[in-house]
Amino acid sequence: MTARVPKYPRATVRLVGEDGNAFAILGRTRRALQHAGADAGDIAAFTREATAGDYDQLLAAVLRWAEVE
Repeated sequence: MTARVPKYPRATVRLVGEDGNAFAILGRTRRALQHAGADAGDIAAFTREATAGDYDQLLAAVLRWAEVE
């Protein structure tokens, strides 16, 4: 099994002990990506992917794009 390496490993998003609201997670992840140097196009691509489905889709997108604590 290979370790998961997100697209922006320097973007860290804390999920445990934080607001689990989808909009809060989306906002925290977008800010983390921005601070990690993601350009507007990548942030828009993340947002499209994260909002294309249900809550599980959002979490899967966060895992693909950022490091999760």
